[in-house]
Amino acid sequence: MKHAFYLFLGFAALFSAQTTFAADAEAGKVKAAVCASCHGVSGVATIPIYPNLAGQNEPYLVSALKGYRDKQRNGGMAAIMQMQAATLSDDDIDNLAAYFTSLK
Repeated sequence: MKHAFYLFLGFAALFSAQTTFAADAEAGKVKAAVCASCHGVSGVATIPIYPNLAGQNEPYLVSALKGYRDKQRNGGMAAIMQMQAATLSDDDIDNLAAYFTSLK
């Protein structure tokens, strides 16, 4: 009986650690308004030096935005992106990534 209890606690801990909340693409759409000036209203940039975000890989977008926010990503337009990402929470980043990934 004692082993069953510990087994139950182990499974409960495992499954609770796996629980994640789905990103909210609609909330990301609202946050994305500021992105449109460089990356286009539909996530397709009109200026060649800016990347298209529509349909981009979600984990890549999350990684890139967190890298800019945390000043770990440098290069080309990093100074601008670091400023833009500085106030984003992890949830904001997840939502933005979900939104841009949903665009085709």
